[in-house]
Amino acid sequence: MDTSARILRVAALVLRLALAGIFLYAAYTKLTLPWQIFAMSIDSFQFFPAWVVEWSAKTLPWIELALGLVLLSGRFRRSAALASTLLLLVFNFLIVRAYLRNDQVDCGCFGPGGVLDWKKLVEDGSMLAASIFVLYVAVREHRKRGKV
Repeated sequence: MDTSARILRVAALVLRLALAGIFLYAAYTKLTLPWQIFAMSIDSFQFFPAWVVEWSAKTLPWIELALGLVLLSGRFRRSAALASTLLLLVFNFLIVRAYLRNDQVDCGCFGPGGVLDWKKLVEDGSMLAASIFVLYVAVREHRKRGKV
């Protein structure tokens, strides 16, 4: 393995573990509170019908927990990276939409009290970029092994 490939693998490993930690922490902060508190954060985006808000508030923390554990384990790297990328795309869409509309929302990302400002845009955008990179490296490695 050449040096550039090794650097890509190490960078992807570090970013995958960072994403795992972020998802695990996000799940923990939501699971330690009643689901209704997170539902209020989701509802503040004024985007989803009530049944989606309730369903999301009840299931999203568990999805984040599972995703964090799978990312941490290193198993199913492509699937986990794809799932985190898709989830982060939705989060980024909602955050950017609310920011552009100048909505006063509590993102609920890491429990109640999340402020929506340019720093949140950078934070979420960075997580999305990291997830896309992890996905790229996982797909690249898979193809190099000849398992297209």
